[in-house]
Amino acid sequence: METNVGLIGLGAMGSGMAGSLRRHGCKVHVFDVRAEVAQAFVAQGGVACGSPAELAAHCKVIVSVVVNAAQTEAVLFGDQGCAAAMPPGSVFVMCSTVDPNWSIALEARLAKLGILYVDAPISGGAAKAASGQMTMMTAATPEAYAAVGPLLDAMASNVYRLGDKAGAGSKVKIINQLLAGVHIAAAAEAMALGLREGVDAAALYDVITHSAGNSWMFENRMAHVLAGDYTPLSAVDIFVKDLGLVLDVARATKFPLPLSSTAHQMFMQASTSGFAREDDSAVIKIFPGIELPKKL
Repeated sequence: METNVGLIGLGAMGSGMAGSLRRHGCKVHVFDVRAEVAQAFVAQGGVACGSPAELAAHCKVIVSVVVNAAQTEAVLFGDQGCAAAMPPGSVFVMCSTVDPNWSIALEARLAKLGILYVDAPISGGAAKAASGQMTMMTAATPEAYAAVGPLLDAMASNVYRLGDKAGAGSKVKIINQLLAGVHIAAAAEAMALGLREGVDAAALYDVITHSAGNSWMFENRMAHVLAGDYTPLSAVDIFVKDLGLVLDVARATKFPLPLSSTAHQMFMQASTSGFAREDDSAVIKIFPGIELPKKL
């Protein structure tokens, strides 16, 4: 297994993934635009780099865990980007949620530079990323898998190999985000109706989480609502972006997505109402006439 590994983006997921790689014996080099976050990882045994290019000078494998395609472009091809510094045979593992067609095109662009590519969106949340138990939806050439397979297994307990070229991983992630966004919106709507009808919020949560109407998103996100804590683990604007990607993919083939469209509008309303950077459970705040639990 390659032991010098670079990771770019120490957010909620990336920081946990870096820790998982370190626990598996890797020397992990990290870069984050927040220099203080990268320096904090040094205390855990990592190595902080000043730019993606500097990181690429030390590592043949780079894992990118930034927010979107634009940030990935900057990491690769921007000022001090890593692409120009990656020698032929290096591997770039892309973990963001992006348009599948963009991912397909990126594989071709990197191939011209001799760089192998893994289309590898992730799911599971910060806790599973930290424990190495998240899910990766991957697609890559056999050569790329041969180079990074053990590293993927070090970061995730479920590594799905969905194809031998880019695109399939991102397509499955898009479908996952469709369900995740719709489930959060539906959970918020259900809790809001219960509050409007005067049902005790804690009792409603207990009943639903032990009944057929439960979902992982209801159980996870409505716990945030009960606590009155909207500290962003996944922000409202993440689902403005991700459900927007879902709709873009479907629109290209004129495929109707009525539930996704409605959920997207709900997150858009929450974002423009001032909750863009709050936890995505804050979508419940768009409903009028309800009194939400307060943070203790």
